[in-house]
Amino acid sequence: MPNNPTHLPLIITGAAGWLGRALSSHVAHNADGLGVSQLIALVRDSEEQALLQSSLPKDNNLDLRILIGDVTNTPDIDRLFASSSGAFDLVHTAGIIHPKKIADLFAVNETATKNVMQRALHRGARRVVHISSNSPFGNNPHTQDTFRADEPFNPYLAYGASKMGGEIAVQESVSQGLNAVIVRPPWFYGPFQPARQTTFFSMVKSGKFPVFGDGAQRRSMVFIDNLVDGVCRARAWEGESGRGWWIADTQAYRVSEIVETVGRALTDEGHTVKKNRLRLPHLLGQVAETADGFIQRTGRYVQQVHVLGEMNKTIACDISSATHDLGYVPAVDLYEGMRRSIRWCAQQGIEL
Repeated sequence: MPNNPTHLPLIITGAAGWLGRALSSHVAHNADGLGVSQLIALVRDSEEQALLQSSLPKDNNLDLRILIGDVTNTPDIDRLFASSSGAFDLVHTAGIIHPKKIADLFAVNETATKNVMQRALHRGARRVVHISSNSPFGNNPHTQDTFRADEPFNPYLAYGASKMGGEIAVQESVSQGLNAVIVRPPWFYGPFQPARQTTFFSMVKSGKFPVFGDGAQRRSMVFIDNLVDGVCRARAWEGESGRGWWIADTQAYRVSEIVETVGRALTDEGHTVKKNRLRLPHLLGQVAETADGFIQRTGRYVQQVHVLGEMNKTIACDISSATHDLGYVPAVDLYEGMRRSIRWCAQQGIEL
């Protein structure tokens, strides 16, 4: 791990989200080693406040403040930054993937990011880590292609465009003097997962996860603990501002391999798993993508159509730049990560 900064407050936006909870929990358990003197966590409401609180150790001496606010509400952002005097670090995880309407994507992922970056700049942030996505870069043109560190923007639909807007906002603030870097994770898996990931497990268990063609499409994934490690390493980076890194597992996986591995992990955790027989023609994925684009152009969003339209794509990235610059080496592989995910669900009483 690179050298951590002198103890400073750490602000985390979106702290009750999937990554936000995992990162907050890690910081709470390792604050001294990470150089964190105070954790300031932004959540949207009292329900999220309770959710985050339940994710943190109860016998911890960390100075913790959980603030309720919305990143799209400028006074809330002003209040968030006013809560810390002097230098601080910021990890901006707040974002939206599956919105009620398309306008929400741009309000949260682009406009709010710009406002957060500008306030971080003017309030004297020491270091900002912005959490982006693979979507600003679209899909790989074929199954053997892999996204490199310097990939040009090629956003996939509205979500990709909104996250691209967020990255541009970060770079604009960097050009004005903000010390910020970008972490680009692909598909997460692991503890603190939302309902959509539970549905994924249930579909694999029932043998009904849709696989297009022979499942040769490659997908980069990242176990949540691997991602948290990458974020912490990016925070400790002492090099050039404005850099961005892919943070993922060591290699991309074939979709067929993902389904097989999840099925094996479920079986080894005591579940009865049916053989996956749901094979779909690539044409159906293309139809779903076309329908998704049409629906989004009307300002609406249908999650099931969007996910189906994306599942026949290859989205694979190369982490060698993160390994070289940050010393990032994923510690957990797909099988072990999925087993940990399944155990976490059992501990939470989540039925798969």
